[in-house]
Amino acid sequence: MALHRIFRAVITGPPGSGKGTVSSRITKTFGLKHISSGDILRANINAKTELGLLMKSCIDQGQLIPDDVMSRLILSDLRATDQSSWLLDGFPRTVTQAETLDDTCNVDTVINLNVPFQTIKQRLTSRWTHLPSGRVYNIDFNPPKVPGLDDVTGEPLVQRDDDTPETVTRRLKAYETQTEPVLEYYRSKGVLETFSGTETNKIWPLVEAFLHRKLHLVNQKVA
Repeated sequence: MALHRIFRAVITGPPGSGKGTVSSRITKTFGLKHISSGDILRANINAKTELGLLMKSCIDQGQLIPDDVMSRLILSDLRATDQSSWLLDGFPRTVTQAETLDDTCNVDTVINLNVPFQTIKQRLTSRWTHLPSGRVYNIDFNPPKVPGLDDVTGEPLVQRDDDTPETVTRRLKAYETQTEPVLEYYRSKGVLETFSGTETNKIWPLVEAFLHRKLHLVNQKVA
């Protein structure tokens, strides 16, 4: 789809909500540039930039990265894509970050994926990983040929600490506490659109139809 005007969207959803899959489908279908805060974070840490070193120090000490540091990092990337339409993933995570983003650019829509925590817990706690290769299996819908062993090497699979039931529950609660004020902020501005469901393949057509309508209206306004 050809865009006549710059269009900017934010996508949000808890870990395990299918956000990565939906993001890649949005960027492929609508030609938006995918900007992931996690990718920017890793790139800066690996490049040992000033902000990267500061963030690594926060992470190593188990501290949250300060709002102003995270905002500086993401906004410098957004300014570099000033004339592009984009989908921002993983930012903002606090109301302060959302306000800073609004001061810099206009967000047209916020896509919120609302997947029941029980579904996510089942998804994540069913994941087993072959650490050397990064291959991920899911006991429910993508099981290994031999239980507990990698298909290619036959080496044992492990459950990452992130995917144990206790850790998943803790992460989901933390996400809810942190994100609810941000959702409320965008709800009050009239740009929040929530999509609920338990399967990514059933949520995606709703997101796709919404964006087609939204972008059609945006293009009409320009025309």
